[in-house]
Amino acid sequence: MKAMVLNTYGPGAAFEPTKMPDPVASPGHVLVKVAATSVNTVDTMIRNMGADLPLSPTLPAVLGMDFAGTVVAVGDGVTGFVIGDEVYGCAGGLMDLPGSLAEYINADARLIAHKPKSLSMREAAALPLVGITAYEGLTRSGVGGGQTVLVQGGAGGVGHVAVQIARHLGATVSATGRGADQMALIKGLGARPVDFTTQRVEDYVAEHTDGVGFDVVFDSVGGPNMTNSFAAAKLNGHVASTVAMVEIDLTPAHFKGLSLHVVFMLIPMMHDVGRQTHGDILRILADLADDGALKPIVDEHKFGWSDVGAAYAHLTNGYAVGKVVVEL
Repeated sequence: MKAMVLNTYGPGAAFEPTKMPDPVASPGHVLVKVAATSVNTVDTMIRNMGADLPLSPTLPAVLGMDFAGTVVAVGDGVTGFVIGDEVYGCAGGLMDLPGSLAEYINADARLIAHKPKSLSMREAAALPLVGITAYEGLTRSGVGGGQTVLVQGGAGGVGHVAVQIARHLGATVSATGRGADQMALIKGLGARPVDFTTQRVEDYVAEHTDGVGFDVVFDSVGGPNMTNSFAAAKLNGHVASTVAMVEIDLTPAHFKGLSLHVVFMLIPMMHDVGRQTHGDILRILADLADDGALKPIVDEHKFGWSDVGAAYAHLTNGYAVGKVVVEL
């Protein structure tokens, strides 16, 4: 099969076309012909940092975590999937799991689900990692009807999905962004936009929650921004962070009695613990998509086999609007 391989790591590392043996469907797995794969921030981190990240594959490496495609073979012990099924998932591209920048991926059947019927392969490939991350963060925080939710980074890959899921769960949603385009996108998703470059935390807390604070703050920005999330949350509220790799003073969280939920959705893939949970969430997300409650935003730029490096650069440079997808 054809694959795009990294033979070195680093910001300028090139994806090189390579012929590799066709994989086979091992027990508990399905062999999927990949139609599309999306680029996530963690993919760019692996490419840039290599061995400095404990989840990086050994070289030569086939990256790509998300994918959508068609089942072409089914391994022993697999039920629920047959040849010809259109599926999607997040099942490779780290540690010893070969990724989806290839013609085929041998995917653990617990990590995939049937593709939403209402989404194209391109759209479906954009959803798994960000969708699972958003769903885990919101449900672990107990989001429900009548609550107020703030999504930090509501126009981003995880954030725009979190906005839609929180609204489906019955919450009144606000979301931060910057610039007219992001404000329009957030408003179009049904959330109240907050321009964090011009509005202070105390001002939008007063405007959107009458000064009480948000029941849940979903922070897809992380880092130093977590201080803003602590400030925006109500007493005994919840903060869910997808980017908690930072040294930070937890004193404000202590005096508010906040619950902090750190979401790292790659744990089941890395440690082979609870993988079926991801398949279950993907089925829920597919139902939401087919019911019209969830639709991933895909960047308008199209990338193929020869454009993988450009796709990574497009995401890294911050020019992308929605998820960056490579069609194979």
